Amino acid sequence: MMLTSRSSFTSNQRRGFLAAWGGIVLDGVDSFIYALVLVPALRALLPASGIEPTVGNVSFYGSILFSVFLVGWGLAFLWGPAADRFGRVRVLMLAILCYSLFTFLGALAQTWWQLAIFRLLAGFGIGGEFVGAATFVVEELPERRRVVGTGIMNSGYYVGVFIAAGLNYLVGAQYGWRAMFALGGLPALFIAYVRLYVQEPERWRNRVATIGRWRARDAFFALFSLEYRRRTVLNCVFLLISMIGLWAGSVYAPAAVTQVATRMGYGAADAARVASRATMLLATGTIIGCLIMPTLAERFGRRGALACFYSLMAVSIPVSFGYAFYRPSDALFTFIGCLFFVGVGGGSFSVYFSWISEQYRTECRGSALAFATSIGRFVAAGATFLVGAGIQRYGSIGVPVALTAIPFALGLMLLPLAIETRGKPLPT
Repeated sequence: MMLTSRSSFTSNQRRGFLAAWGGIVLDGVDSFIYALVLVPALRALLPASGIEPTVGNVSFYGSILFSVFLVGWGLAFLWGPAADRFGRVRVLMLAILCYSLFTFLGALAQTWWQLAIFRLLAGFGIGGEFVGAATFVVEELPERRRVVGTGIMNSGYYVGVFIAAGLNYLVGAQYGWRAMFALGGLPALFIAYVRLYVQEPERWRNRVATIGRWRARDAFFALFSLEYRRRTVLNCVFLLISMIGLWAGSVYAPAAVTQVATRMGYGAADAARVASRATMLLATGTIIGCLIMPTLAERFGRRGALACFYSLMAVSIPVSFGYAFYRPSDALFTFIGCLFFVGVGGGSFSVYFSWISEQYRTECRGSALAFATSIGRFVAAGATFLVGAGIQRYGSIGVPVALTAIPFALGLMLLPLAIETRGKPLPT
């Protein structure tokens, strides 16, 4: 899918979109590195912390680290008011620096709790990069290309997942998990391109010129005004639903594939490679989901597109983790095949960037996007911890993760309460 012809864009739109998409790609690489090296990292760090690295303990402490990462991403709502006050591009650069630094420091961790601190701060940076990139794209691209642009932009995250899986296949399987975290520091080099070639969106600059710079706290508290209160709450709930599916269904997928492969007699290195291939397939599915999102959103509306993704997740997660995971003979092939559809369902996130942005004015758009995409992660962190506790108690990944399909069914019932923005211009 082509975004548009080269002549349809200004130089800042072209360069800015490349910077936003590239930043999201690097987000995907950074955040999925941990999912891919979860098992070997904790097998090394738990004994150093005086904890036996059993399957149950690896899953339990892994869920703690996932939860800590989500808390860090939840704190990223602070980037939103900063983006409204100081600009989208500035936030983009600072966030990239933040997550690059603390991912790199993960290579130096000696205990599980040190890694947890680094993941907390890396999550904070990743959440901020999403805010800067998404608000730039929706404000800078031409009106008719906004939805397509956000779909392509969000696909970058899963291109990053694909790259992370490839790096794990080539680097992680041979040089270990510390080398993977060390590679996570490379995105910091991308800041130079953003700083030199990308300016703030014209829409944001015009708004500043018209009404002056507004205070960050005013941008934040506007979300709870009578005008916006209901939609803010609903947006947070919808994103929470997608987060539970993403972090339970997708992030636990590599560990689940590793367990199935080990159960079928694969060695540790071969199981890691199979998990990498499965992650690539899942990421491919989500890229497809992001790219078909604009067609769904224009034909069925924003709510209708989200309903399509919710329905797919409500079916594919329990089939994958509740059925295919436990098959006695062909579990690996069937499970990996089902994960593809879980990946397609992950395209739900691409709906939010355009839909939420279409509900708020420029002076609080960054705050709205940051709050909705971040605050639910505190609850998602608790849900992820419960899934990990369930895995430890049940002794298996399958059933606890399969239960995360329930929120998607509930989300389908809430969608009629949300507003539809299809065909409406972006508020100034």
